[in-house]
Amino acid sequence: MADVQAERVFELSGLRDPLALCGHLDRNIAALEAIVPVTVQVDGERIRLRGEATAVDAAHGVLQRMYDAAFAGTQVTPDDVALAARDVIDPSGDVARALPKTLFSAHRGRDIRPKTEGQRAFVDAMLRAPLTFAIGPAGTGKTFLAMTMAVRSLRARECAKIVLTRPAVEAGEKLGFLPGDLKDKVDPYLRPLYDALSELLEDTAVSRALERGIIEVAPLAYMRGRTLNDAFIILDEAQNATREQLKMFLTRLGANSRMVVTGDITQIDLPPSARPGLLDVRALFAGIDDIAIVELTEQDAVRNPLVAKIITAYARAT
Repeated sequence: MADVQAERVFELSGLRDPLALCGHLDRNIAALEAIVPVTVQVDGERIRLRGEATAVDAAHGVLQRMYDAAFAGTQVTPDDVALAARDVIDPSGDVARALPKTLFSAHRGRDIRPKTEGQRAFVDAMLRAPLTFAIGPAGTGKTFLAMTMAVRSLRARECAKIVLTRPAVEAGEKLGFLPGDLKDKVDPYLRPLYDALSELLEDTAVSRALERGIIEVAPLAYMRGRTLNDAFIILDEAQNATREQLKMFLTRLGANSRMVVTGDITQIDLPPSARPGLLDVRALFAGIDDIAIVELTEQDAVRNPLVAKIITAYARAT
């Protein structure tokens, strides 16, 4: 038997900027209608919901999450609507969670927040654990969220410097001889880290921080023999670090430091004779309280909606 038709009104009174909830051209409202089978009508300071009673109740719960976030100053996005709907329609726990707050406001006015359940778990892990592993496919925000948390920590003076590193391994092709000095030779491998920094900070701020050593970007081989104190340390593309290299890196962790290791075990560029250290972390570190291991999936891909489909297609073919 079909559910009875119902109507509920959600009040926007007290919200200074309804656009923060509804989105530009009511895109958040359209996202809500696409997820929950209801008709949504914005009428001044009221939003009318019509549809089957259970759907209307679910949509009302999603709107409440959106309202709470917008009231706190967050610019709600369609991704936030999907995240709120996932919790309301299929809650994973007894306590409903609010939409994630802004982690960092980038220099271009972009608010950085986790957009999926997996990303939220990743951020929670970085806040809790001194050592966090994030393992997942391309486009899931591993590097960018880790970089955001590092810059956020530096701004809050929770650390004295940021150390960014990745293995200098070619992605399945031989680049041959690279001209220039040592920096010129390794910069192509480190470019994704510079790109992430430029998304968060102005170019002049990045340049000053690099010159003063507050932000350090270096190949993984440069980490040997060091002790990194008072630092936020990120190892990116860790699937291309051998077991020995990963052990060397992890043991660089010094006092009052936090370390994040990101990688995609489906994109390993090491020769067949070399075993990636990232394949062993679950067995080695499971059950250690201060080490968090977060698994991201194609459902967490936010780079472009098509990326999730590409990842799924490759997974089916292997």
